[in-house]
Amino acid sequence: MWRLLFASVLFLLSLLGVFKAPTNFFWRVAVAVTEFPFVFTGVSLIFFIACCFSKSYKITVLVLTALAFTIFLAPIIRTYSRGSALSKSLHQIFPSSSGHSQLQKPFSFFKMFTGIGIKKVSPHTFVYKTLPEKNLTLDFYPSSFGALAPCILVIHGGSWAEGDSKQLPDLNSYLANRGYHVAAINYRLAPAHQSPAPAEDTKDALTYLIENARKLNIDTGAFVFLGRSAGAQIALVAAYTNNNPGIRGVISLYGPADMVWGARVKGNKLVLNTDKVFRDYLGGLIDEVPEKYRESSAVEQVSGNSPPTLIIHGDIDAMVSFEHSVHLNKKLDDYNVKHYFLDLPGATHGCDYNINGPSGQITTFAIERFINSVTSTP
Repeated sequence: MWRLLFASVLFLLSLLGVFKAPTNFFWRVAVAVTEFPFVFTGVSLIFFIACCFSKSYKITVLVLTALAFTIFLAPIIRTYSRGSALSKSLHQIFPSSSGHSQLQKPFSFFKMFTGIGIKKVSPHTFVYKTLPEKNLTLDFYPSSFGALAPCILVIHGGSWAEGDSKQLPDLNSYLANRGYHVAAINYRLAPAHQSPAPAEDTKDALTYLIENARKLNIDTGAFVFLGRSAGAQIALVAAYTNNNPGIRGVISLYGPADMVWGARVKGNKLVLNTDKVFRDYLGGLIDEVPEKYRESSAVEQVSGNSPPTLIIHGDIDAMVSFEHSVHLNKKLDDYNVKHYFLDLPGATHGCDYNINGPSGQITTFAIERFINSVTSTP
């Protein structure tokens, strides 16, 4: 009986790589299932072999385990398939040089085990803004090349109410290894501080970096904003409303780009209480403060002068609907803004959590090529 139960659990877990997670807990499990697939495929394979010698429920157990193994393997297959066309399609829009790149292709099966080659960089912490209640800091990862270099301004996620600059630091070190400065910032959090405070903090961090560019060896004509989740919303709005030609691009990782639509078409409350999150961040529901929702919607801020944009989103994201990025992609099309939409089949929110995983590799590849292109273009 225990074999049947275990096989059933494996099969149900595998479905988290196909369907949106039903609760916040299972969303976290889904990240593990989709970004550490080799663990689950390995367990399934070993269990399948072991059950070949059992007697009770043998056929049912083997069928369930075989199905689970196949579905667990899907993220690897899907990423390989998506990556096979990525180099060419991305290069057509954002041509780049791969000379300094660690990743020569979007996905490598073996790099899931060996890693993509990151040498940890210890950041320097600077105060970029002094407020009566606290100092706002940024973690600065200097370029390993030791020369004048572009700077990537990274904005963390956390539903605008939590998180900090230490979030997912592997990409910061990777980019520093590849010759870019990285500044991961802290910003004022909700509900004590509401929109547009985080976007204002982002602009102030940019001002600080420009003012200290000589000391930090920053090329002030080559900044790129990068945000995850709530941080992507901040990055997009800050980039689209800051008329600074030095902002050469913006990267949105699974960001809520259409706050008006997101407030009307709510997601699963068991995954994220959207009403509470929006009320804390924007000061009320959409019918109470509609102008705040429009101001915080990146799709409302797009213009013909918006900087080049890289959009990355998984299509089974249970936290921030994939449709947010679909809407942003369409609006950028409408205004002829140079952009690329990396849609990831079978990827969920936080799909880059494991930088060595399938989504971690392909997103890192796209991010590096995009940065290389937009900061190299005159």
